[in-house]
Amino acid sequence: MKTELCSYSIVACHTAARLGIDRVELCASPAEGGVTPSIAAIREACAIPNLEVSIMIRPRGGDFLYSDEEFNLMLRDIYYAREAGATGVVFGLLTADGKVDIARTRQLVAAAQGMDTTFHRAIDMTQDYLQAVEDIITTGCTRILTSGGYDKAIDGIDNIAQAVTIAAQRIEVMAGSGVSSANALQLAATGVDALHFSAKKMIHGEMNYRNPHISMGGTADIDEYALRVIDKEEALHIVKLLKSHKL
Repeated sequence: MKTELCSYSIVACHTAARLGIDRVELCASPAEGGVTPSIAAIREACAIPNLEVSIMIRPRGGDFLYSDEEFNLMLRDIYYAREAGATGVVFGLLTADGKVDIARTRQLVAAAQGMDTTFHRAIDMTQDYLQAVEDIITTGCTRILTSGGYDKAIDGIDNIAQAVTIAAQRIEVMAGSGVSSANALQLAATGVDALHFSAKKMIHGEMNYRNPHISMGGTADIDEYALRVIDKEEALHIVKLLKSHKL
């Protein structure tokens, strides 16, 4: 049972390594659900000892139907991730009718030769979840990251269990979204190969002056002075739970 931390900063990557987490998924822009991070961030993360680093390959937020220009950018980002020393890349492509884009996914897998390839939670947006599992297997991806077609993995746990059965060790299945110390063992009992979690918490930044007349994000609903960090106690609790229980 491997552990993967969704990381939006180099500090989070260092924290993951110190806590004994096996792998990080390095992203940028949490408000968009994660997009491709900067090459500088990728290089810094890949230099951390004893830590697998998978890079999010996603040119923008929104849906997973990409233009030719966006797809070509994804190919280039995979090249740069390999050059920086990443051990894996993460992506997900769908067709307009909500199916896995098999042809383009195969191209990304080929471009990522030598690295692990994770098809991310775009699978949870497909019209036929179980068929999507089979389709992803045919692309040659290393693993699937999924919440079972629901917002939270614990709600999609039955689908996740079915995905594990369908996979039959032909592809790894990793459960993610809303994974916590309260449900980690229950999700692990489905037979998944890994758990993906963020263990995030928000803290107040150290800015003393705050201009009340402006929001750089375009909405007053977002506290732009709050910082996303790792809840070290929660992350460590999840790691210890998985290591201390024979599943």
